[in-house]
Amino acid sequence: MASTSSRRWVRPLVGLVLTLVWIAVAGIGGPYFGRISEVSTNDQSSYLPSSAESTVVQSRLTDFYGNTTIPAVVVAHRDGALTVDDLAWLAARQADLPKRVPSIVGGVSPAIPSQDGQAAQMFVPLAANVEARVSVPELRAALADAPAGLAVYVTGAAGLSSDLGGAFAGVDTLLLIVAVAAVFIILVVVYRSPLLPIMVLLASMAALCAAVVANFYLAKAGVFKINNQVQGILFILVIGAATDYSLLYVSRFREALRDSRSVWSAVKTAWRSAVAPIIASGGTVIAGLLCLLFSDLASNKALAPVATVGLVFAVLAALSFLPAMLLLAGRAAFWPRHIRPAAATAGAESGPAAAPTPAAPAETGEKGLWPRIARTIGRRDRRVWVIVGVLLVLGGLGIIGLHASGVPASDLLLGPSSARDGQNVLADHFPGGSGQPVQVILPEKELDGAAAIALKAPGVSSVSVVSADSPSGFIPLPVPSQGPFASAKPTVSKGDVLMQVTLEAKADSREAELAVKGLRADLHALDPGIVLGGTTATTLDTNTTSTRDRNLIIPLVLVVITIILMLLLRSIVAPLLLMVTTVLSFGTALGISSLIFNHVLHFPGSDPSVPLYGFVFLVALGIDYNIFLMTRVREEALLQGTKAGVLRGLVVTGGVITSAGVVLAATFAALAVIPVLFLAQLAVIVAFGVLLDTLVVRALFVPALVHDVGDRVWWPSRLGRGLK
Repeated sequence: MASTSSRRWVRPLVGLVLTLVWIAVAGIGGPYFGRISEVSTNDQSSYLPSSAESTVVQSRLTDFYGNTTIPAVVVAHRDGALTVDDLAWLAARQADLPKRVPSIVGGVSPAIPSQDGQAAQMFVPLAANVEARVSVPELRAALADAPAGLAVYVTGAAGLSSDLGGAFAGVDTLLLIVAVAAVFIILVVVYRSPLLPIMVLLASMAALCAAVVANFYLAKAGVFKINNQVQGILFILVIGAATDYSLLYVSRFREALRDSRSVWSAVKTAWRSAVAPIIASGGTVIAGLLCLLFSDLASNKALAPVATVGLVFAVLAALSFLPAMLLLAGRAAFWPRHIRPAAATAGAESGPAAAPTPAAPAETGEKGLWPRIARTIGRRDRRVWVIVGVLLVLGGLGIIGLHASGVPASDLLLGPSSARDGQNVLADHFPGGSGQPVQVILPEKELDGAAAIALKAPGVSSVSVVSADSPSGFIPLPVPSQGPFASAKPTVSKGDVLMQVTLEAKADSREAELAVKGLRADLHALDPGIVLGGTTATTLDTNTTSTRDRNLIIPLVLVVITIILMLLLRSIVAPLLLMVTTVLSFGTALGISSLIFNHVLHFPGSDPSVPLYGFVFLVALGIDYNIFLMTRVREEALLQGTKAGVLRGLVVTGGVITSAGVVLAATFAALAVIPVLFLAQLAVIVAFGVLLDTLVVRALFVPALVHDVGDRVWWPSRLGRGLK
């Protein structure tokens, strides 16, 4: 009796200690949501490999400019023509802007009027070590006193970077609020209980707090780089995954409560049943994400460890914090519903009641959606999977229309953008590449030949060379025979000079990328050591690297996850079938999403990394649900054979997997509240793909296919030969 009494005190104490530990973790991690921006950067060039030409150029700019700067272009425009007062105001601003804006490095260029007289531009060098979201608003504020009717914009690389950073301002507030609210509403509908959704969300938020703290210090130590994009994905992934794992545990806990009068026994039974699929599921997603370590883009590479840390804490919270809370709450967690034991057992400590082997739904009169679906699959399995398979293939044909070769930087922003508007004004009245030239580092002896090639190249507006002797900081090429440029000499560093090539097309346009690609080929023919950088070259290198990553990592993810499934299910056939269905599901999701992008949302295209991210998440998470299903099917197959086990497994997991899918889809859909093209497209692809996977593929296609194949699905294990 004393032993039993002591256990009654110790067990709740264990739950209380675990709960307090996780609450302390959440309390420590909470303040770091506002600090993670301290260790994040959105500088695109910093994510390229060191061997990329644009990275090499970026690393040497201080040799020629003296300071590393990010260019801002001030564009002033008036319908009709600029007035004398407009030009006088611009001249005054040129003189006093360095005094008003501390982040300006060096001098501001004089205002350069357009040929039509309707616009003027000034080049403003901003310190690269100052966040654009700080320096650009200061610059815009200093230009706020423009004469009436004169429209003034701050654009260029600095302006676009500032507006993009502003679009991400809601990552740690709005995104989190929308995601948590959506999950809470879904959980209330699923559980019809006020307490259980709060407990599940507490576990998810505690996991996220722990992940944020860990990633903050890892990024601060320089282990990896974080940008706002990775930060947003981390938030969504941890909340979605932790909630999914919690749903699985709660499902097992509810089953155990019906078989036991002891809450402690139910917690233990649920933990033993859920630990393997949850760890396998989390491990599979982690393995898929770790394949991103083979990426040449640091932004892709960073997502692997950042997300891995998040998923580890999601698994830990679902297997420790949530069980601890359920141990303390007991059956009251489901209030106002009452979960009672199916049959009275002797003693408060009695374990699960002995239950007969459950019959397949086809053999019983079970009512409800999932028993009806199971009976349909049991009677017409081949017809079901063939029809669903054909529909999936047809949906996947939409991939033909997917344009994933990159989009202009100004089109990445879906909301209003002063920088984008300024780019459009700039392109209407000046060469589109003004203020964002292609930067070419080449041997001094090759300058004349390189300048001649550049001036003849398609899409080039003008060519100059950087010079500390020149009042403007550069010398136009060919060098004028008289005037302030005639006696100036180019700046030479290590035998090299820096040539600037201004393009006719906007620096972030596809036309500019093609011009840089052609110019690179021509200059490399002159000297293979010539390197090209700047905004356009950085975008080109990023898109090229993203395409390379996509072609390498997608097959790698398939191989890694297939091997894991073979080890988990102890079969060769089942994993291959699951991977085929998951890839087919991804293809359909991408195809339908492409149609939505082109004909509903009218997006300008996609970044090459969008299909890669969509694939990694959908394949890894899609396999998640197949693991939940097939581990239960194997468990049932050992009791009553594969065909009956498939139907029984579908019935008992149908509700929880569907709920988990809806929750995950809702969390990823929350990414759409951030007005950035990449995240909006990822939200559509993953949200639609997860719903397709849970409501169609896992509910109909996989069970029907496995039921049709029968015991052979477990080959070469004993179960594959009909032996239990």
